[in-house]
Formats: sequence, C-alpha cells, structure tokens
Amino acid sequence: MYVPLLRPFLFMCCSFRYAQILIGFCWFLTAIAIYLSIWVAPSDFQQGENYRIIYVHVPAAWMSLLIYIAMAISSVLFLLTKHPLFQLFSKTGAKIGASFTLFTLVTGGFWGKPMWGTFWVWDARLTSVLILFFIYLGALRFQEFSADVASIFICIGPINIPIIKFSVNWWNTLHQPSSISQFGTAIHISMLIPIFLIFASFFFLTGILFILETRQIIPSFYFQRKSQ
Repeated sequence: MYVPLLRPFLFMCCSFRYAQILIGFCWFLTAIAIYLSIWVAPSDFQQGENYRIIYVHVPAAWMSLLIYIAMAISSVLFLLTKHPLFQLFSKTGAKIGASFTLFTLVTGGFWGKPMWGTFWVWDARLTSVLILFFIYLGALRFQEFSADVASIFICIGPINIPIIKFSVNWWNTLHQPSSISQFGTAIHISMLIPIFLIFASFFFLTGILFILETRQIIPSFYFQRKSQ
C-alpha cells in the first residue's frame, strides 16, 4: 500500500499548499543570508571580495550531490515498486540537479579565474563535477526512451559521488581541500552561517521546483499513458 501523498490525485491537491509554505521559508532565509554574506561577513585576507562567490558556489555544489543521491533512491524505489511518481521525481530531479551542477561549474570558474589565472583546468575535482553534469544529461536523455533503463543508469551514477568528494585528497589538485568536515571547519563562523543559510534556501527552492515541475508533468504523463 502506497503512502497516500504518493497517489497522484492527492499529490496534486496537497502539494501546492506545501509549495507556498516552502516559498515563505526560502525568501526568509535568502534575505538573512544576503544580509550576512554582504554586510556582516568580513573580506578574505587573500582573496578579498572575490571569495564571496563561495556563498552560492558551495551550497550549489552540495545540492548537486544531494539531488543525485535523492534521484538514485527514487530510481531504486521505482525499480522495486513501478510507482509512476518515483519516475517523475527522478525526471524532475535530473533537470534541477543539472541546473545546480552547471551553476556550480560556472561560479567555480569565476572563483578560480583570479586564483588560478584561468576559468577552467582539467583538475580532478572540476572534471568529476563535469562528469556529474553529463550523467544528469544522460539521465534526461534515457528517460525519453525507457524509464527502466534510465533508472538503472541513474543507479550506477553514485559511483562518481565519492570521487567528487575525495578527489582533492586522492590526487594533487589545484582545487583547495574541503574547508568543512566532520573534524571541524577552517571557515570563520561569520562566513559559515551564510553558507548554511543559503544551502537551506537552495534546499527549500529545490522542494518548490520539485513540486511545481512534478505538478506540470503529472497531467500530461497520465494522459499519455491512457492514450497508449
């Protein structure tokens, strides 16, 4: 027996109300994060004002990984249950995850230009994130042909997640090591709080986009199934 909210009719009835609540949280957190990141957090003694791009770059990178993990879980559940909403969640997640990954690559280039002298290098961290972007695009492409094949493809993709995470430790890279870990942080608290606030804002934004995109897909999806 499925969770009631997973029934498409109830999802369409209830999800828009949840989206409105998430929009409120998103705006509130974004406003606080902008204030703290621009007017409260100090300049970096090495990078100056250019470092402030980390306030969107790092949370976007976290979201690109988190969304893919959620996609993989949704794909496993689809393969086990064949519930159509899990397929739609994966399809929606691929679009949102690809957007966050592209945003990560672009902001990383603008961050790296003053530090490295170039927008792009074939660094282990950058290359593995680029591979993640192509995996997202591949998932979108496979979903046009077969939900089962797309789900299997998505389930293989998590192999790249630990490579992204530990690439700065496994190889000699230009990208700096992780400043935040389970052992502590090298970032001052005045800089750390805006990062987590923007991450929370991106998290709520992802929930909003998931709901709105899935609501658009459901009617056409079921119309297509009935016409077959």
